[in-house]
Amino acid sequence: MIGATKALAQEVAARSVTVNAVAPGFIETDMTKDLPQDELKNLVPMRRFGKPEEVAALVGFLCSDAASYITGEVISINGGLY
Repeated sequence: MIGATKALAQEVAARSVTVNAVAPGFIETDMTKDLPQDELKNLVPMRRFGKPEEVAALVGFLCSDAASYITGEVISINGGLY
């Protein structure tokens, strides 16, 4: 996915099209509701799961004109857990 993001970004940049990937960590969703959240939060430097609204805000920014020079990037939104 990372390679495809970077390669496609180079292919379409001349047409002013941006291509980026968002790599979320633990986000409070139906998919994570059955996980042992208290244990996993201790692994995350921010000591919490992310919120869907935080991921949406990042995606909204990437879709805006303010991000028109950002392309070929993989942006991790993970509270510092790498």
